[in-house]
Amino acid sequence: MAERDPLAAQLSNDAYLGFDFGNKKIGIAVGYAASAIASPLLTLKSPNQVPDWQAIAKLITEWRPMGLVVGLSAQQDGSDNPITPRMRKFCRQLAGRFELPVYTVDETLTTFAAKQMLYDELEVRAAKLWAVQDQLAAQLILQSWFDSPGQASTNPPVRPEQ
Repeated sequence: MAERDPLAAQLSNDAYLGFDFGNKKIGIAVGYAASAIASPLLTLKSPNQVPDWQAIAKLITEWRPMGLVVGLSAQQDGSDNPITPRMRKFCRQLAGRFELPVYTVDETLTTFAAKQMLYDELEVRAAKLWAVQDQLAAQLILQSWFDSPGQASTNPPVRPEQ
């Protein structure tokens, strides 16, 4: 988990938070545009399939991000899967609540890739895997956004929920 560096807050305000949205958990990562490197931060539980808005607000206050990046999943053919509408709603709610630009990025298979990395390469046990896979998926989402030049200009921010 990335820890807040008090000196970094004074030197740079180019932080971004990345989100891997799920019905039960939301993985969160942090990264700075200057370094273009994302790091896993934490996983929040979503009791009754409701995001923990208070915890998200605390993270936004602490990290003071310039923007938020949320992974959107889709079927292999590009059509929505059952959770895609809830992901879009989460994006609109983030934009409306925190008045920050919210960008989306294709997250297809990021949770699968995170599981594979943790299980196959690092041999993480199943109990630990459940706890960290979403924050690693959020890292992959944010990192892919950093790695795509011009992402912010070609992919306009989500409009807030009215």
